[in-house]
Amino acid sequence: MTQLLGLVLLSFAVTSVCMVPFIDLLYSLKKRFEKAALDVKDSETPIHDKLMKTDAAIPSGGGVLIIIILIILSLGYWLFSPSVDKISLKILLFTLISFGLLGLVDDVKLLLTKRSGKFVGLGRGKMFTVQLLLSLAISGMLYFTGGLNNLYISGLGNFIIDSWYIPLAAFVIISFANAYNISDGLDGLSTGLLLICLFAFLALASQSIDLTLASFIGIWIGTLFSFLYFNIWPARIFLGDAGAFAFGATLAVVGLLTGKILALALIGGMFVIIVLSSLIQIMSKKILQKKLLPIAPIHMYFKYMGWEEPKIVVRFWLAQGLFAIFGLWIALLLK
Repeated sequence: MTQLLGLVLLSFAVTSVCMVPFIDLLYSLKKRFEKAALDVKDSETPIHDKLMKTDAAIPSGGGVLIIIILIILSLGYWLFSPSVDKISLKILLFTLISFGLLGLVDDVKLLLTKRSGKFVGLGRGKMFTVQLLLSLAISGMLYFTGGLNNLYISGLGNFIIDSWYIPLAAFVIISFANAYNISDGLDGLSTGLLLICLFAFLALASQSIDLTLASFIGIWIGTLFSFLYFNIWPARIFLGDAGAFAFGATLAVVGLLTGKILALALIGGMFVIIVLSSLIQIMSKKILQKKLLPIAPIHMYFKYMGWEEPKIVVRFWLAQGLFAIFGLWIALLLK
C-alpha cells in the first residue's frame, strides 16, 4: 500500500511539473499553425457548432503528455519491481501506445485544419478498420499470452468460452475506446468519469492482490488528478483523440484483466449510457429518417436544454460514482 500511494503522488508531481509548459507549447503550436490551416466548411452539425464555439480557442492534446508520463513511470516500475507481471504490463502499454498513436493522427489533423462541425479525422471507415485490427491484436495477446478465456458473471459462475473470448474482448475494447471519445465533450467530464472507474478497479486489483495492475492504475490516477485541475470548467486544455482513444481502450483492458466483464460494463455505466445515446440517435436517423433528440450524445442534449456545463459534469460524476459502487458490489458479492 505504501508503494502504491507513493506511485500516485510521484505521477501527480511529475505531471504537475510538466503540465504548464506543455499547455504553453500547445497554445504556441495552435497559434502558429492556425494561419496556414486548411479551412473546412459546410458543417453537418450546426447545433453542435453553436454549443461548442467557445472551445475553438482551447488546444487539444493533453492526453499525449499523460500517455508519455504513464509509459515512462510504468517502465520505471517494471525495472525496479522484482514481482512485476510483465505480460499484463506489456498488454496495457501496447494498448495505451497503439490507440494513442491512432488518436494522435486525428489530433495532428485537427491542429492543421480549421473546420466546422465534428472532426472526422481519418474518416469513420478507416478509423474503425484500424480500431478493429488493434483490438483483435490486443484480444489475441490477452488470450494467447495472458491465458484469459473465460466470462465470469456474478451469481451464475465462470464460463470458459475459449477462442470466442477474442471477438468478445475486441468488441469491449472498441466499444470503450469510442465511448470515451464520445464522452470527451464537456470540460472535465470524461476525465472525472475515468477517475471514478479507476478507483473501483483499484479496489478490485488490490482485493485480488494484483500488484502490477494496481500500480499501473495508481500511476494513471496520479496523472489524471493533475490533468483534471487544468481540464475542469473553464478548461485550459483538452484531452484530444490520442488520450480519448488510448484511455477508453486501456480502461477496457484493465477491466478484462480483472476477469469481470460484467463489472466493467457496470463500473463504466456512464460511458455505456453516453455511447448508447449516440447509437440510438444514429439508428433513429437511419431507420426513422429523423433525429430522436435535437443533439446527441446525452450530455450535449442537457447543454442544449440550457443546463450549465459544470452542473452537467458534476451530476454525471455523481451518477458514475453510484455505477462504480454498484459494479464493485456485484463483482465482490459472489467471488
